[in-house]
Amino acid sequence: MATTLFKDTTYTVSGLVDDIGRGEVALPDIQRPFVWPASKVRDLLDSMYKGFPVGYLLFWETGADAGARQIGTDAKDKAPRLLIVDGQQRLTSLYAVVTGSKIIRSDYTEGRIRIAFRPADATFVVADATVERDPEFISDISNLWVPGQTRQVVRGFLHRLEEKRPLTQEEKDELEDAIDRVHDLTAYPFKAVELGSTVDEEQVAEVFVRINSEGVILNQADFILTLMSVFWEKGRRELEDFARGCKTPTLSSASPFNWYIEPSPAQMLRVSVGLAFRRAVLKHVYTLLRGKDVDTGKADAEKRDHQFLILQKAHDKVLDLTNWHEFFQSLERAGYRGSKMISSDNTLLFTYVLWLIGRVDYGVPLDRLREVIARWFFMAQMTGRYSGAFESQFEQDVARLADIAPGNGDAFIAVLNRVVDDTLTGDYWSITLPNELATSAAKSPTLLAYIAALNILDANALLSTGKVRSRLDPAVTAKKGIERHHLFPRAYLRDKLGIKDNKDINQIANMALVEWSDNIDISDTAPADYWPKQLAKKNLDPDVLARQCYLHALPDGWEAMSYGGFLAQRRHLMGQVVNEAFETLRQSGYRPTYPPVDITAAASSSDKPEDGESGYDLTTSDLISLNVLMPDALLTGRVDGVEVQARLLADGAIEFDGEVYNSLSAAGRVAAGRTVNGWYFWGTETDEGYRRLRRIRRLYASGQSDTAGESDSDTEAD
Repeated sequence: MATTLFKDTTYTVSGLVDDIGRGEVALPDIQRPFVWPASKVRDLLDSMYKGFPVGYLLFWETGADAGARQIGTDAKDKAPRLLIVDGQQRLTSLYAVVTGSKIIRSDYTEGRIRIAFRPADATFVVADATVERDPEFISDISNLWVPGQTRQVVRGFLHRLEEKRPLTQEEKDELEDAIDRVHDLTAYPFKAVELGSTVDEEQVAEVFVRINSEGVILNQADFILTLMSVFWEKGRRELEDFARGCKTPTLSSASPFNWYIEPSPAQMLRVSVGLAFRRAVLKHVYTLLRGKDVDTGKADAEKRDHQFLILQKAHDKVLDLTNWHEFFQSLERAGYRGSKMISSDNTLLFTYVLWLIGRVDYGVPLDRLREVIARWFFMAQMTGRYSGAFESQFEQDVARLADIAPGNGDAFIAVLNRVVDDTLTGDYWSITLPNELATSAAKSPTLLAYIAALNILDANALLSTGKVRSRLDPAVTAKKGIERHHLFPRAYLRDKLGIKDNKDINQIANMALVEWSDNIDISDTAPADYWPKQLAKKNLDPDVLARQCYLHALPDGWEAMSYGGFLAQRRHLMGQVVNEAFETLRQSGYRPTYPPVDITAAASSSDKPEDGESGYDLTTSDLISLNVLMPDALLTGRVDGVEVQARLLADGAIEFDGEVYNSLSAAGRVAAGRTVNGWYFWGTETDEGYRRLRRIRRLYASGQSDTAGESDSDTEAD
């Protein structure tokens, strides 16, 4: 007889809600996004109301002993008996609707799922301001499950409806029956498959993939976060809170907000794991945290608790705001000023692990640590050290530190410096780097290294007195600043030289940082025509001009060169500039001076409602389901006077530059290179003309008609 790894059981919705409330069933953040859009919750309730099947639930027994408590919490926080592996979104949505609880969305904003019901025709809809004003609806069905309030809700509904139109007793009975059926959804039966605690994570992942219809794949970070849900929920919540804080600036208190990265909880978990266990391969870490005995394969509670305590100590260091923000000083020293200059999150996060190891384990003074980590990050970012097999590479790097005694900061610095020197050899600077600059990729690590070099060397924009490091401030919102310009103009290459391929036209070596107004003046004339005119117009001091030509890697007589010859020579000169900047990082006396970053504008740009504003709780997916926005709609915004485009997907997500984002603000931040309110930033064409999405949402929710004379400017305000 075949061995089965599961047992079948049946739960009612009310039973599941009670189990979740008591902590018997945990809802770990094991799938992405965390919750469905409200329109999918509406569809789920509609299917349940009609008696349709809505799929199995997949549970996994935690193996926690009866009465087991979580790590580092008081006695009331017991470990859950079951984890929900498949069906999290259904259960989270139902729990939120039945209890009226707030949920945390994928962009870490909080809110309630408000579903309305029209008893006359048994219709569920996403609640909005229009529905709230319509007496045909119970505007929030969560009120039906408030203890002792059901009859009051029904009477209030019938009273409002009778004020609109007369009701016969038969109609009242039918309406009450429909409402009772909604209330009785808590008796809806869910079939569940429970996997035993002896089933390992690989088997769970395989079962999940085979029965899951959404194409979701579980990874090792998911399983560790799941394990934290069982034995250290506080730690997982702290990871989530930290990740949420990185997205939103605040003026009222210290926060992890920064201009470099918006990490996920799983990414911060990687940092904690790297510091605690010097590991990057999370499968091994999961085994450690389970407390499995190497010989028997059985989980040992004492070993598990010990490993979690090690992780907890590292976790506290990782999330320490002083450490977090001091680390970014190393990146700023290296010339990297914000997320637009970061091509690899892995490089940033693993460099943070090394910073923490140097500070926590080897006691390296902050000034020396800042210097060595700046060089390490510059090298790792430029060479793509943590791309590809990044886990193995990191474990090789930390293995080099294994024989260093705790507190020996000099030895730690020596190891990192040796790796940097062995990587950035003379051949790298003269051969490899110029070859890697032969690309048109806008976020090429070598291009970003060159821009960082201009920051380090305090370069002006070409033929300008404006500093590159000032104008590339991540918080700058001015529309007319420094931008990349084709030295051989696009139209000239296409029309005069017959070069049509954008990859050839947009080569890194054909781009220079110039003032916005200069770019307009240069337009599309040949270099031999516009360059002498620009020199005469600017009339720079010869020494200043010579230094600018060196920093911007312009060969002598470049304007008269062939295009191919110019590109080849400029790549080598760019490599020399990057080399000089890197050597500057070796100087202990080097102190970059950047203007202070003002987060006031960023803090005020979050998507907060104004007094009396309607529709604030409506999402893009809600507006699609209401036919206010159309799937596949073209969204546009403006950055430094240049239009950027995104696409609204059918599920309400936003696709920008080949990546999918779960919120308008997340996509807007990437597009603008700074924190923006996405509802202000993005707009689309309507029958009345171009409209900001915030205006579209507000007008729908308030029931007002569009006014042709109302402004829709290119700023972040209507």
